[in-house]
Amino acid sequence: MPHLPPDSSPHPPYGAPDPQDPYAASYDPTSPQTPYTPTASPPPQPPSHLTYPWQPPAPAPQPATPCPRRGPAPGHRGDLRQLRGAYRRQRRVATLTALGCFTLFLLLSAFAPALMTGPVTGGLTTGLLAGLLQLPVMCLATVVYEITARRRLDRLAARLRTHLEREASRA
Repeated sequence: MPHLPPDSSPHPPYGAPDPQDPYAASYDPTSPQTPYTPTASPPPQPPSHLTYPWQPPAPAPQPATPCPRRGPAPGHRGDLRQLRGAYRRQRRVATLTALGCFTLFLLLSAFAPALMTGPVTGGLTTGLLAGLLQLPVMCLATVVYEITARRRLDRLAARLRTHLEREASRA
């Protein structure tokens, strides 16, 4: 960048007003400034015209009304809590059974290769047998899930359903 002499700058010196700036005359940095004192002004009014004519006008503010309180859900909360807990336990047991068996297979494959390569009968190794047992274990977890769901969860759900139907017929 070439060095320009101080008097050839196209801009006025700092602090001096620019003669082409129409607002420069209203600001004088050397004059003492008065502190800002807020004055009481009326609250701002919304414009009388729509800013965006394609939008509907804003609704008038409504007086605050208390929200109606919801009563307890039909049925006993304890029944719902018991049903949710039973479903949660059911899902955890089925998921952990299937994933636990698969994780055990992976860990044995990684950290006990001698055990997994040991022969069981003929050309069948322990690792291959454990891999083949994954499908029956998952099927067994699904069957146990279905049986316990029918015995426990369906009974809880049916009891809650009849209670809710009785409550609805009374109302």
